[in-house]
Amino acid sequence: MPSFRHEPVLVRGAQAETIAHATGAAHLLTDASSTAGALSCHRVALAEGADGAMPHYHANSSELFYVLDGTLQMLHGDTVIEAGRGDLVVVPPGMPHAFAAARGSELEMLITITPGVERFDYFRLLGRVVTGQASYDELRAAEDRFDSHSVESPVWQKARTA
Repeated sequence: MPSFRHEPVLVRGAQAETIAHATGAAHLLTDASSTAGALSCHRVALAEGADGAMPHYHANSSELFYVLDGTLQMLHGDTVIEAGRGDLVVVPPGMPHAFAAARGSELEMLITITPGVERFDYFRLLGRVVTGQASYDELRAAEDRFDSHSVESPVWQKARTA
């Protein structure tokens, strides 16, 4: 009988922790500690045209985006792409990326990071930043801990203001 690195993970959607704000929500499904570091996973819902993550990169993990509904607008390196329902985008470690709901569209997607990173506390902190209970400087100070490193992207700024 083979041995397993972690117990099977079952997260009931109704029991997932939700970080909600005016333009969307993140549903925290599983963190690295539940999967022996294999992956982290969450579901994101964004209101019509709403911004999601600003430009950043992960030094050690790939990030998978699966569009459940709506249209994803995404910075993918130096290019802005759109992906629709059923589309999959994988961003390799080190590649700058950002995401938002495309203008005129809501967005719902599943995001998986592998290898996993303990990110639930990142989303909790981000929720406090969005609601004014914490500062953006606090988030920037925690970037190494969460392997999420902010970058500037004139291409993304132009796409989002067009």
